[in-house]
Amino acid sequence: MSAHGGNRAIIAALAANLTIAALKFVAFALTRSSSMLAEGIHSVADSGNQVLLLVGGKRSRRQASAEHPFGYGRERYIYAFIVSIVLFSVGGLFALYEAYHKYQDPHPIEGAFWWVPLAVLIGAIVAESFSFRTAIRESNHVRAGMGWVRFVRTAKSPELPVILLEDLGALIGLMFALFGVSMTLLTDNGLWDAAGTAMIGLLLVAIAAILAVETKSLLLGESATAADVAKIEAALTGDGSTRIIHLKTLHLGPDELLVAAKITVASRESGAQIAADINGAEQRIRAAVPIATAIYLEPDLFDAEASATPSANGSSPGAARRNQ
Repeated sequence: MSAHGGNRAIIAALAANLTIAALKFVAFALTRSSSMLAEGIHSVADSGNQVLLLVGGKRSRRQASAEHPFGYGRERYIYAFIVSIVLFSVGGLFALYEAYHKYQDPHPIEGAFWWVPLAVLIGAIVAESFSFRTAIRESNHVRAGMGWVRFVRTAKSPELPVILLEDLGALIGLMFALFGVSMTLLTDNGLWDAAGTAMIGLLLVAIAAILAVETKSLLLGESATAADVAKIEAALTGDGSTRIIHLKTLHLGPDELLVAAKITVASRESGAQIAADINGAEQRIRAAVPIATAIYLEPDLFDAEASATPSANGSSPGAARRNQ
């Protein structure tokens, strides 16, 4: 995934949320609607989250150092995880608190500006729809036909999945707020406003939990996608003389992949030939998977007799290892 596409979606969402947040707070000041306050805080939390994603993207591009020899690519994962915490605490828990407060004092929406929350919410739905469309369009460039749930769960770049979930949550939250405000205006019963606020809070907590689980997996370290692993295996065995004893991959960041493998070499090869074989394998890997920025290949001797013997689990090891 290109960082440029993710940044474009972030900036579109940030511009929409800052404008919408101001309008929601104006509507709350005029009507004292708890749904409008919850939505205003929601938009502020989303805006802060988008700033965090931009900061994380910028910090991740720092050059590697002696203390961090593999660079700072995981900064993007760290800031995405912070986003989930902010969304949970500032957005979700505040909305639930406000719902409880409104339930204790369920006053209706009064005054001459009763129509302001409806106008703000409808305008916010339109603005969020444009932001959501931008996130969808940028995601379509990289999701390669996979389903949306799978894309969110398997994407190695956190920005677009985070923005997709935030924009989707914003649209659903606006619907909940519109429901609560409309029913309060129709019935003069403030409990409907409290109900809309509570639904917004529960929605934000659920989205924050999903983001936390997915970004935690990225922070722990995920392997390359199945498609990239297949390309690496094909690159290693492409010359017909190399076999893979074992292969491990790890994402150092969304656009940085560590590849470590033990491969076979013929016992008759000289040190210079082995070095040439390894250099050729590294070149093929980088050509097949450009994000493979760190490649470590360990040569081992190939034992044809052992490779033909099935292993204990019934699979052929492909090559024997004389020394681990």
